[in-house]
Amino acid sequence: MDTIEMQSSPGSLGKAGQRGGPAGATLPPAPRTVQDTGLPFIFLIELAVKTLFLGGQLRLTELAGRMKLSVGVIDALIGYLRTEKLCEINRSGSTGTDADISYRLTDLGRMRGAEFLGRCAYAGPAPVSLDDYCATVRSHSVGSMCIPRARVHDHFGDIVVNAGILDQLGAAMNSGRAMFIHGPAGSGKTYLAERLSGLLSGDICVPYAIFAGGEVVQVYDPVVHAPGTVCDSSGETLYRRGTRDARWICCRRPAVLTGGELTLDMLDLKFDHTTRYYQAPPHLKANNGIFIIDDLGRQRCSPTDLLNRWIVPMDRKIDFLALHTGYKFEVPFDVIVVFSSNLPPAELGDGAFLRRIGYKIHVGPVVEEDYRSIFKSVCAGAGIAWDEDSFVYLLHERHAREGRPLLACYPRDLVGQVRDRAAYDGEEAALTPQALEWAWNNYFTGVQAAPAHMTEGE
Repeated sequence: MDTIEMQSSPGSLGKAGQRGGPAGATLPPAPRTVQDTGLPFIFLIELAVKTLFLGGQLRLTELAGRMKLSVGVIDALIGYLRTEKLCEINRSGSTGTDADISYRLTDLGRMRGAEFLGRCAYAGPAPVSLDDYCATVRSHSVGSMCIPRARVHDHFGDIVVNAGILDQLGAAMNSGRAMFIHGPAGSGKTYLAERLSGLLSGDICVPYAIFAGGEVVQVYDPVVHAPGTVCDSSGETLYRRGTRDARWICCRRPAVLTGGELTLDMLDLKFDHTTRYYQAPPHLKANNGIFIIDDLGRQRCSPTDLLNRWIVPMDRKIDFLALHTGYKFEVPFDVIVVFSSNLPPAELGDGAFLRRIGYKIHVGPVVEEDYRSIFKSVCAGAGIAWDEDSFVYLLHERHAREGRPLLACYPRDLVGQVRDRAAYDGEEAALTPQALEWAWNNYFTGVQAAPAHMTEGE
């Protein structure tokens, strides 16, 4: 009684158009002093020197824009750099205004800049503190979403899905807990999992980077984090320079998809030995959103090892990451984890793990009426006229005789081959028993009967 139709492939999970909810996030106020940033003064000095080293000659506002800090904070940093003979003023005009004043490194400053870049090449926006990051993630918890039944059914209204499965998915999304979607290959598990991203509502705050244990961890990823709407507490749009902390970006709740390429190493911080700073693992980028692990059981590591990695995060909603220096720190694990697999849950994990997965959702073959609806929809999308007799032939002469279940992927794949063959022959595609027979044999066996006009030995 389960399942779905794959009418069209879903777009990138990073696209803002697939998100629900108009609510905007409130970015923190801009730090007015160095202390407000939550970062060590010496770190900010080194970041300013690296930025000037790469930028050449910058005005105060340009330096502030690159470091995403207020002019007041930058002015304090520049004052220190001038005192230490690391930078100097350059006047480019005669008006005497701030617009004519820019700053550049001295010879000593350039020497220090090269030294700083050698230790860590990060020269982007100033990171936020680990404490501020943790507090912000918790304030935008994915568990705070409320997704009503009407919205779930409306979101999946363009595809054929068993109502019971929709209710399971909707409840699972409201719980904020992990779910396990399982069933035979071709039943539409991945498609369903990807469509869940469209139920995420509201915006969140994502930092360009975080500062932990004296190291920089880059978090913002434009592939994962789609732009949101910057709003104040009243919901009115505001993005006035200097009023909000520009180290944060207002984004839609993220959705990250991984598959057979996932390894245990990918779930740790990735240290680049060339740039000397870190990239966040995929589940950290997915905080306040959804993390989909597709084709569980096909990864290069064992399913048991991979599942054991998630026991503590799913149970306690926290994770522990380690720097190459050995320093470990705690981060929130505010993620709806979706496992998708062809294997039943009992074959992938023991009771200790399975009890931490709130929802086990089976997606199997469809009933005949749903199969017919899917087939009609796919034919309409391909511009092929519907023929009931040909469909009945397929049901009785192929599915029934060979005992093949009615899986949601077959209509799309078979009709696609009918269309491809017609294009090859220069004919209009038509749903006929002969065309379906050719597509069936090509799809399942790769063996085709010889055409009637051919004789043995030709």
